[in-house]
Amino acid sequence: MTTAHRPTFDPARGGTGRGEGDLSKLSTQYSARDLPSNLKLKYRDRGQAHPDEVREKNLRYELEEKERELKDRKRSSDVAGALEDGSSAKKSRFEPTVIETEDRDLESDNDSDDDDGDDSDSDDGEELKAELEKIKKERALEKAQKEAADRAEQDRIRTEAMINGQTSLGR
Repeated sequence: MTTAHRPTFDPARGGTGRGEGDLSKLSTQYSARDLPSNLKLKYRDRGQAHPDEVREKNLRYELEEKERELKDRKRSSDVAGALEDGSSAKKSRFEPTVIETEDRDLESDNDSDDDDGDDSDSDDGEELKAELEKIKKERALEKAQKEAADRAEQDRIRTEAMINGQTSLGR
């Protein structure tokens, strides 16, 4: 059996031992974590958005210049794309006037050479309209025939039900 369960008659008391009462004799050891780490702040150098540089810059002018460059690049790419594709949908709002005037000049040259082109265009349009009307009539006829067939089938079913003595009220 151990003596751990027995009470002590002389309990340990702090501060009464040798060197414990004198604070100057305490340990002079200290941890590196207790030391101050950064004793001065780091300031921005030139080229790191130093406050003097920011004060000297004209930010509005730089922003407007970048926007102008972007618009110029976009306009040039749109015009190049429109000229390559031949589509008028991609033209910028500044360029169509130039291209339209060129087209008008070409059309006026073509009109003076060939006046029969307008007649053929109108004939084609009339033919297309006639074809469209024909298709509409055919569809309307098919729809009317289908409705008539449905009505006939419903009448036949109704008469058979009457003959067999079945009513819609049920027995």
